[in-house]
Amino acid sequence: LALTIPARLIIGMLLDRFGPRITYSILLMFALVPCLATALAQDFNQLVISRLLMGIVGSGFVVGIRMVGEWFQPKEMGIAQGIYGGWGNFGAFGAEFALPILAVSTSFFAGGASNWRFAIAFTGIITAIYGVIYYNNVQDTPTGKVYKKPKKNGSLEVTSIKSFWAMIVSNFGLIFALGLLAWRLEQKNIHFLTLSQMYLAWLLLAGLFAYQSYQAWQVNRELLTGKKTYAPSERFQFGQVALLEFTYITNFGSELAVVSMLPAFFEKTFALEHVVAAMIAATYPFLNLVSRPSGGLISDKFSSRKWTMTIISAGIGFSYLIAHFINGNWPIPLAIAVTMFAAYFAQAGCGATYSIVPLIKKEATGQIAGNVGAYGNFGGVVYL
Repeated sequence: LALTIPARLIIGMLLDRFGPRITYSILLMFALVPCLATALAQDFNQLVISRLLMGIVGSGFVVGIRMVGEWFQPKEMGIAQGIYGGWGNFGAFGAEFALPILAVSTSFFAGGASNWRFAIAFTGIITAIYGVIYYNNVQDTPTGKVYKKPKKNGSLEVTSIKSFWAMIVSNFGLIFALGLLAWRLEQKNIHFLTLSQMYLAWLLLAGLFAYQSYQAWQVNRELLTGKKTYAPSERFQFGQVALLEFTYITNFGSELAVVSMLPAFFEKTFALEHVVAAMIAATYPFLNLVSRPSGGLISDKFSSRKWTMTIISAGIGFSYLIAHFINGNWPIPLAIAVTMFAAYFAQAGCGATYSIVPLIKKEATGQIAGNVGAYGNFGGVVYL
């Protein structure tokens, strides 16, 4: 999850500048690199590095948010974004369910062992092919509609001094998450990094934060020096973005964490075979097929997007409190049912969040979606 955090910010800026068609196509074709690197990995360190690179591909979600925002009206935004995100996360179900079967069914290529290398390499090949198909079949906006680009690049252009400082704090939060992960990788039970390497990582992160802050100052210098003011129609408050960042921590952040640990949880709690446990755990992302679109649809139809978000967020907390009682004495169908109940609220919350994101400031949707999406990964890192 780690590199998806800075990657979402960078991809958001590239997206607003170059458009969805070019940005997404390159990202999809790049997926072949980390997939092949994983398939060919010979030790733990190589595996970690290749998986870190795969996190860059995860930032592709941001691209679709902007593209869907271009093709649908505000009154349909929730259901459109919900279907896009829901089917994307439904792919996680497809992977969790199908890849173990593919690895086992092709074991004769690997001397009878699970052929996980082929399964992962195969996903990279499919994704790269789809990148070419995407490039040849997509246009950024409907015919006759102009793709609006930000006037400045390098950082989000805000419209008040208060928003500028809120953005700086938001950027620091993402750097903090990466620093926390570096600390985790230095712990003796993992020891991917040495102590000196961890300190070096922290130093590099401090440099990245300083560079981000400088870029933000450059883009917003006229505002900060009082040389520029924005008309009411151009203004937005970064507080709107921050609130959505925090809702995405609670919904998508928790979803990432649960999807990561659920196979092992079912395997250990109910003494199941690994492949069986993975298939049961896949019920969680499976629900994305309906839950994320329904969250967006409710947000579209309900009189207040704010109250939709509030009620769903309360449902997330309530359902996870029930789920924490699951133990080995429970019937497995009941454990699955409670897991699905929690999954519904978390995923509906994702749909409700992104029903609002494209409505804040159209030409900066990529950057705003990048910020919000990065905080989902922040949640995943911190929860785990």
